[in-house]
Amino acid sequence: MDGNGKSRVVVGMSGGVDSSAAATLLQQQGYDVIGITLKLWPQDCLSRAEDKCCGPQAVMDARAVCHRLGIPFYLVDEAEAFQQQVIAYFAEEYRAGRTPNPCVMCNDRLKFGTLLQRARQLGASHIATGHYARIERREDGRYLLRRGRDRGKDQSYFLFTLRQSQLAQTLFPLGELRKQETRETARQARLKTAGKQESMEICFVPDNDYGRFLEQSRLVERHAGEIVDLEGRVLGRHDGIEFYTIGQRRGLRVSAPRPLYVVDLDPARNRVIVGDESALQSDEFVVERCNWIPFEQPAATISATVQIRYQHSGAPATVTPLSDGRARVRLHQPQRAVTPGQACVFYQDDLVVGGGWIARRPGG
Repeated sequence: MDGNGKSRVVVGMSGGVDSSAAATLLQQQGYDVIGITLKLWPQDCLSRAEDKCCGPQAVMDARAVCHRLGIPFYLVDEAEAFQQQVIAYFAEEYRAGRTPNPCVMCNDRLKFGTLLQRARQLGASHIATGHYARIERREDGRYLLRRGRDRGKDQSYFLFTLRQSQLAQTLFPLGELRKQETRETARQARLKTAGKQESMEICFVPDNDYGRFLEQSRLVERHAGEIVDLEGRVLGRHDGIEFYTIGQRRGLRVSAPRPLYVVDLDPARNRVIVGDESALQSDEFVVERCNWIPFEQPAATISATVQIRYQHSGAPATVTPLSDGRARVRLHQPQRAVTPGQACVFYQDDLVVGGGWIARRPGG
């Protein structure tokens, strides 16, 4: 607390309308608010879209919002940590034939890791972000994570890795709001970010072309390999499995009497495996590195709705805990393009039960 008895909170400021409104609401609620922007990307971002969270425009917008609100603002250079913990992971996953989710990793390692450390250094009891999600404290003291009230903006999928210690020190001021209410909060406070459009792309990948980013950043090199069908017949050549994802149809450059899709990637033999659309259907898979939120681990099999990618609508499933932080997911109806490396999050209604990372099939 500060000298006036107000609880101090550090708000992660991205330069967008959501974090701006979050800081505004907390100030209105009587918190002693400090704004921090994490400078994540070491290269010159002037050529990137100005709404990128790594760009100079975003930093200037965050600083302007804090000035308008009359709160302190700090820019913290975390470029080296971002390179090591997010970008290196991003490239490593593609090299291993998996499709990464850098936003989940950035939340886990930086926004709810580094930011919490900075908050403690500043004497703050909590951090806050502009995520659309809700945190509740159960009677027994355990913290729960729920979907944001605005289902269309809900971001709980990206937060499933949060542990009890992190949930206990985090606030989500926008959890009960709809997007239009968030913008109205910013407008009423006369913030320059009120009408700012949001980007749905990965913040460090220009034009959402991840393959070009990996190659230009020299994180991967082109290396020729075979494109084969499910029987192992060679149909064509590719420049590296890193440039392909499960479910991809375009860019295969193979001729066939029917449409073909990427159904698997074999990093050991540097092969892209293709098949027809029916081969993309899966009804069972394993997730690893699970994090459970309402309990340390379920005592037995549970029923849940599983979300296998951010924009997936969810599918009913049976989830069985295994050893070594893994769980087996049996889908009641097969789903298309279950992709190794992506996050799979388990829900019961709006409660986040937990989640993990989709593992490669044995021998795959």
